[in-house]
Amino acid sequence: MTNLEDPCFTRFSKSIEAYSLPERFTYPFEYEPHPLSVLATEELQNHLETQTEWNHNFGLEQGQEGKVIGKMFGVLVVTNAKEELGYLSAFSGKLAGGNHHSKFVPPVYDALTEGSFLNEGMQRLNQMGAAIKKLQSENDIASQQQIKALKTERRDFSVSLQELLFDSYSFLNQVGEEKSLREIFKETKHKNPPSGAGDCAAPKLLQYAFQHKLKPLAFAEFWWGLSPKSYFWEHKHFYPACDLKCKPILKHMLEGMDVYPKPQ
Repeated sequence: MTNLEDPCFTRFSKSIEAYSLPERFTYPFEYEPHPLSVLATEELQNHLETQTEWNHNFGLEQGQEGKVIGKMFGVLVVTNAKEELGYLSAFSGKLAGGNHHSKFVPPVYDALTEGSFLNEGMQRLNQMGAAIKKLQSENDIASQQQIKALKTERRDFSVSLQELLFDSYSFLNQVGEEKSLREIFKETKHKNPPSGAGDCAAPKLLQYAFQHKLKPLAFAEFWWGLSPKSYFWEHKHFYPACDLKCKPILKHMLEGMDVYPKPQ
C-alpha cells in the first residue's frame, strides 16, 4: 500500500509481525538478502506482473513490440519519521522510455526534462554533425579546413557538456554531506565517471531516503526479464551493486552508516 503523503514509500501488504529488523545495513557488493528485502522484492515483482500503467518489453511475453531490454530493479527497506516500516522501489536507467513512474523513486538528476541543457546540447551536437556531413560531401580544400575546425569545436563542446552533466549529479549521505559525480570519481583510478553512473537503483534509493528523512535498513537488487546475450543475469535472481558505476558512489553515500562487513 502506497502512502499518500509519500507516494514512493510503500507499506508491506503482508503481515510483518514475525520479521525482525536487520542489525546493520546490507553490504551492497556481496550479500544474502534480508527476509524483509525478500518480502519487498516479492511484492515489487507482483507489481511488475500486474501493473497496467506502462509497457516495457522485458522479453517475458511472446509477440510484445519493441526491443527486448531486461532491467535491474532494487528495493530499500526503510522506516519513516513515524517509525513505520516500508520499502522504496527503483529501476536502473530508464523504464518504458521514461524516468518517472508511480511507485518508483525519481532519478538523482533528470536529464530528460524538456528544455534541459542536455537536450539543447545534444541538438547542437547534431547540428554540428549535419554541418560536417554536408561539408564532407563538397570535398574541396576550403571544406576540409572547415571540417577540421568544426570537429574540434564539436569535441570540445561534447566534453564540456559531459562535465556539466557530471556536475549536475549530486549525492547525499546520512550525515548530509553532498558530492558531485566528478568529486566522487576523481579519487578513483580512472578519474572520470563512466557513462550511466548515478542512474543505477542503489544510488537512487539511498538518495531518496536521505532527502525524505527515511532510515535505510536493508537493500537488495534483482534482474527482471531476459538477459542480454553478452551477460549472465537471470530473471528474478538477486545481484550485488556494480563495482564500476556504483562502488565509488556508495562508498560516499554509506559513510556514517553501520554496514555489515564484507563476507569472508
